[in-house]
Amino acid sequence: MGEPLTVLFVCTANICRSPAMELIARDLAGSAQVVFASAGTHARNGRPMNPDMITTLRAGVSDEFRSRHLTAATLTGADLVLTAEQVHRQHILDDFPQLHRRVFTLGQFAASIAEIPDLTGRELVVAAGERRTPSAPEHDVADPYRRGIAAATEATGTITAMLSAIVPRLTGSSAASHAATTEPTTTEEEG
Repeated sequence: MGEPLTVLFVCTANICRSPAMELIARDLAGSAQVVFASAGTHARNGRPMNPDMITTLRAGVSDEFRSRHLTAATLTGADLVLTAEQVHRQHILDDFPQLHRRVFTLGQFAASIAEIPDLTGRELVVAAGERRTPSAPEHDVADPYRRGIAAATEATGTITAMLSAIVPRLTGSSAASHAATTEPTTTEEEG
């Protein structure tokens, strides 16, 4: 058996969307041999996850998380890079155009693999890179930062729905092990 597939999730500050993607993907993958990580295009290293996003995840799943700034080594070491929005994808491709076959928005990758029903794992990533679905605004995950728990819950729901289609295909499993999300732990609605 070869090296495990490495998937990198990217957003802006690596405190809301990309850490949620990383943690939910890990939860969905269970013990599968896929490495999930995340980073931010403008992240400061060592920041904890945003409190509103934490409330949308299973208790304790984010305790050890700390933000990481996106580096060339992190990017080039990933087999697949999934971004929260097209702007993040373009930010990466402006500096690393040679990675165009392995950098997608999360929704773009979900749409691409829906058109490739018979492949999983590394073969799926290669095939998606060769015949990608064009990116569209509906493929983006809206930024919930400073927009309250409702926006965080919506972002986590979008991420979970997309990853529920993606992770089983990356791991080669027929169904995800369990969901990482729960109902928000607070009842206070923020604007």
